[in-house]
Amino acid sequence: MVARKTRGRHSLATKAAELAVAVPQVVAHRVARMALSGPKLSLRDRKEFERMVAEKNAAFGESWNAMAAQAALAQRQLAASFFRSFLSIAQGKKPSAAASAAQLHKAALGVLGKGFAPVHRKAMANAKRLARTRLR
Repeated sequence: MVARKTRGRHSLATKAAELAVAVPQVVAHRVARMALSGPKLSLRDRKEFERMVAEKNAAFGESWNAMAAQAALAQRQLAASFFRSFLSIAQGKKPSAAASAAQLHKAALGVLGKGFAPVHRKAMANAKRLARTRLR
């Protein structure tokens, strides 16, 4: 029996649903921490607030890099597919419009999924970490 890899195989819809639950939890925790921190921040609060900004920048950059790499790969695959379609037309065959549309759809979801992954990963990790943390 072949072992399947399940890591990273969640659908985009599943990841979006998980994110829809995790993000409000993280925001609520951090807003409560901001409200309770007062004018003079503790070292713990300062670290959390700095982390909040730094991780967003890192996740954003990681997302753009992943989407750019996936878009380049998809572009190469689509170009090869379109070239094969032109060759089949030259041979008198009719290319499948449905297959081309499905390939474009898959390419777009692939780019979106690659961009979504770093944000999802960071938000889920934050929700888990902050759930274990007491505000005061």
